[in-house]
Amino acid sequence: MIELFDTLFTDATIKSVVVISLISVIGIGFGKIKFFGVSLGTAFIFFVGIMAGHWGLKLNHDMLLYAENFGLIIFVYALGLQVGPGFFSSMRSDGLRLLSPSILLLLVGTGLAIALSMVSGVRISDMAGILCGATTNTPALGAAQQTLQQFGVDANGAALGCALTYPLGVVGVILAVIFLRKLFTRPSDFAREETDPHNIFIASFHLTNPGIFGKSVHDIAAGSHHHFVISRIWRDGHVSIPTSDKTLQKDDVILVITTPEEVDALRIIFGEQEQKDWNSSDIDWNKIDSQLISQRILVTRPEINGKKLSSLRLRNSYGINISRVYRSGVQLLATPDLRLQLGDRLTVVGEAKAIQNVEKILGNAVKSLNEPNLAAVFIGLILGLTLGSIPVTIPGISTPVKLGLAGGPIIVGILIGTFGPRMHMITYTTQSANLMLRALGLSMYLACLGLDSGEHFFETVMRPEGALWLGLGFLLTFVPVVLVGLFSLKVLKLDFGSVAGLLCGGMANPMALNYVNDTIDGNNPSVSYATVYPVCMFLRVIIIQIMLMLFLQ
Repeated sequence: MIELFDTLFTDATIKSVVVISLISVIGIGFGKIKFFGVSLGTAFIFFVGIMAGHWGLKLNHDMLLYAENFGLIIFVYALGLQVGPGFFSSMRSDGLRLLSPSILLLLVGTGLAIALSMVSGVRISDMAGILCGATTNTPALGAAQQTLQQFGVDANGAALGCALTYPLGVVGVILAVIFLRKLFTRPSDFAREETDPHNIFIASFHLTNPGIFGKSVHDIAAGSHHHFVISRIWRDGHVSIPTSDKTLQKDDVILVITTPEEVDALRIIFGEQEQKDWNSSDIDWNKIDSQLISQRILVTRPEINGKKLSSLRLRNSYGINISRVYRSGVQLLATPDLRLQLGDRLTVVGEAKAIQNVEKILGNAVKSLNEPNLAAVFIGLILGLTLGSIPVTIPGISTPVKLGLAGGPIIVGILIGTFGPRMHMITYTTQSANLMLRALGLSMYLACLGLDSGEHFFETVMRPEGALWLGLGFLLTFVPVVLVGLFSLKVLKLDFGSVAGLLCGGMANPMALNYVNDTIDGNNPSVSYATVYPVCMFLRVIIIQIMLMLFLQ
């Protein structure tokens, strides 16, 4: 078989493309097979590459290195670009509550890896790979390999360590979650699901506070530091959209969109909160009253990109209200200072004719978003690689730290995805296009990584240290997850859904998240996973480099 490849594909470029594609196709096919209800997904490409390398299939070293690095760069940058628009809003709402235990998870795992290296005698360069496999974090492995190359240390041991421990890294998180659930949870640990998965809360208030009678909506909002949007107002049996100069009167009933944390304060400002549940997913907003309709409008006009919502003056000009903005899976409160981005979906309330006029201003042309905005991708790659190449001196470390191929692009991707629209840069990519970029990049990276490490893989497994590496990898997966899970449940008093999600995100383990979502009701696991994943991915890339620089000297 190997001879056939060498005879048929004499050109190194063609052979590289064919081999990487074939490994990816086979890996994707096997990745769909479930073992005890768990599938490895794209990660199976890694193991197919190992088998191909073990059987003697080789590529031109320069071509292999280029494809591996380019795949890693594309993957991490597309990931940053996708999570960027909702990243900082998630950080503000639930960041500290979820990030503190996830960062603790990183520190415990890294500290345990260093301790195990000293006790077991495993070289720190090999332990770095074992840690990356145990935490299923291939970008961190890329950063570790680059650091080892800077020090002139063979990075093949790190790749082999990652390959050995990766499967147990996937299964270990699932086993740890099962262990925590069976032994350390109570029914009350599952009872604190948020009413809305993205921290938006809708309530109606009966105005009884004399202090706001006769005041305009603008004056009330300006005189309060609380965040809310008044969507509708009922007065004398009639409903209307309150413009900024609309004055509130005694016994008015208003519909307010806010966050759960603001409800108590708004009850003091407005008065009696009605008991009606406005947060149910089956509410038909168009049947609430016959005069107004609610519609989602997609921002597709480039002229709107980066503009503040207040600068459009849509409420006063057209008599409509914008209550919520959906961006990259995150639901945002439509405050006046919110900058709109291409691809935002706005919930607009008003009369049908007024909404049609607003639709013309915002665009709502789905086809226009299907055109790829490649300029933002290439600009981001240039900036990301530039940032990753800048050496940063840390006291006590003789060699400067670099973010490298993995750290630089993911940071720039997050920043461009968040702040690019403020510079009127069109950063929007459809979810399918972003997933395609990520899947393509990850497939290339895993195929090349497996192919590169496969030649000596089984030799390592059969040696005595192979079993030792497997045991160390399982400890690095299971022990930190259980310890931090217990701390989050018993000390921080987080619900089990959020704990399971942050553990999966902190370990960069989407396969474990699939298991958690299948076994735990509610959206808390996915929300906490999305909140901590980018930060933990970035920190692991940095921490692995610092660990190597400190202990390789």
